[in-house]
Formats: sequence, C-alpha cells, structure tokens
Amino acid sequence: MERRTIGAAALAVGAVGLGCMPMSWAYSSSRQRGEESVRAVHRALDLGSTLLDTADMYGPFTNELLVGRVLKERRQDAFVSTKVGLLVGEQHIVANGRPGYVKRACDASLRRLQTDVIDLYQLHRADPEVPVEETWGAMAELVRAGKVRALGLCAMGARGGRRFGTRLHDATIRQLQRVQQVFPVSAVQAELSVWSPEALETLLPWCEARGIGFLAAMPLGNGFLTGTLTPGQGFEPDDVRARHPRFTAEMMAANQPIVAGLRRVAARHGHDVTSAQVALAWVLAQGRHVVAVPGTKRERWVAQNAGAEGLRLTAEDLAEVAGLPGPQGSWD
Repeated sequence: MERRTIGAAALAVGAVGLGCMPMSWAYSSSRQRGEESVRAVHRALDLGSTLLDTADMYGPFTNELLVGRVLKERRQDAFVSTKVGLLVGEQHIVANGRPGYVKRACDASLRRLQTDVIDLYQLHRADPEVPVEETWGAMAELVRAGKVRALGLCAMGARGGRRFGTRLHDATIRQLQRVQQVFPVSAVQAELSVWSPEALETLLPWCEARGIGFLAAMPLGNGFLTGTLTPGQGFEPDDVRARHPRFTAEMMAANQPIVAGLRRVAARHGHDVTSAQVALAWVLAQGRHVVAVPGTKRERWVAQNAGAEGLRLTAEDLAEVAGLPGPQGSWD
C-alpha cells in the first residue's frame, strides 16, 4: 500500500488506516466479537493498513486491550494511535485535561496496548476547565520521556454550538494555533467524507500549509456511503445511529441519490469496485497529507477498504462526485 507521511517527523503510515472503535464502542454491541475483530486487525496489517486508531474511552478501555493483543505479536508492523482527554461515566462523557491525569492515562494506555511507546497520542477533547496549553505541555513531556513519538489533536465537533457567522472548524484552528506554540502538532483528526466535506473549507488547507497530517475520520459516513444500509432497517438502541437525524428512515431514503452517484462512478472502474471504495478514494484525492481512517470490525470490509488505495479517480469522476446533491438532514 502507498505510504503517506504524518507531520514534520515524517511518520510513515498506509494511506488507508483502520478505525478500531466499532469493535467495542458506539455500534451494535450484539455484533461485537473479539476474535473476529482481532482477525480484522491482523488482516489490516497484512494489507499495509498500518495505522490502528483507538482511544482509552472506547469501551471504555476494552478497545485498547483488544488492539494490544495484536500488538503483542506484531508491534513492528503497526503504527499505534490512541487518545486521551475524555472520561466515560454512567450516562455521560466528561473531559479531563489535567496534566497529572494525562500522564497517568498514558501509562495505563501503554499497559493495555502492551507496548512501550505510542506512535501518535491525540488529545480527544480539550478540557474547558484547564488551559489547553497545560494539557498539551503534559503530552509534550511524554514525548520527551520516550513514551510517545508524536502528538495529534481531534477536531471539536460542536456543530450546533457555533456562533452565527463562524465556520465549523474555526474553534479547532484557534486551539491548534495555541498548542503549536508549546509543541508541534503532527496530525489533526476530523470528519471528512463525501457527505461531510466541511474540513475542505479551512481545516484541511491549514494543515497542508503547515505540513500537518490529516486523519480523515468517518470517511464512509458512519456506513451510509457503503450502500449496505437499508432505509428503515432500524438500529440497536446502543448504536449511535439510532439517535442520529441522518439515519431516520426518511433521511436515509432522501440521501440515496448520493450512494447512487458513487455507484455510477464505481461502475466505470469495474464490476468489483464499490461505492465505499469510491468514497475512500475521494478522501485520499484531497491531498497527499490525508490518511483515511474507516472503522470496521470485519475482515471483509478491511480488505475492501484497503483496496480503495489503488483506485485512481479521474477528473470526470471527481466532477461527478462534486455535483452530487447535498446531504439531507442535520448532522447533529
């Protein structure tokens, strides 16, 4: 697989990574099977999808434990990315950016991952009670201690809380400007897909201009762009899509023209090319510093996603995708 570089340290990873969250968090728990997920991680590494993206809050903790089972055997094959800054309670999630906590959390992640170094340590969310410079300073100390190789920041997701006249990622860019004064940012992770292209407006160009890698989260639109979901199929209560406005039967039906357009493009490249691969190829076409991080827990989808790296969209393809109707329904 093509290798792409992240940040000034030129950390090399496969152009398509693996988001490990669905293996133990946010999606239907009845379909979460540890052994199947472990096989999926092994398959990703076999195919060159070296970036494994997890977080201590996924589970919580169980996702890192699962990834650690693979790393124990194949640490040299993997690029490990995990996150800190969010705590999971009974019915809520809270931010914790206190320096002492960050250092303890890192040590705990290292134990669960069964490794002595984290390749990319990401701040999941800034703590509103702690200056982000203090949190970032504690993370920088982990780099100097040899526990972490590089630092990243996850974009704020507060769409509904934006002030009038501001763009989606203005607040994230302000955070990035602040932490850059403390220690270099190697990567930014933010949502980017055919039906959520907002990062193209300001955040992606900001990263490119500074040599910062961009990890495209949810590049398949929480599974919608794969074309495998049926309007009205329903979701299990613990699945985030059960409460998502774009995943009501009405909105899924209204957004089918987007999937149909991706299928038309796929058909021009061969009968075995899928709408999901076109969606991923579109993400990869947005810049050489972009790494797609689709989430899955099945070997079949891991292989299909990895295959998108070899798909080269033409100018005609990109124009057709650009001309697809905008998504219907709120994303909040």
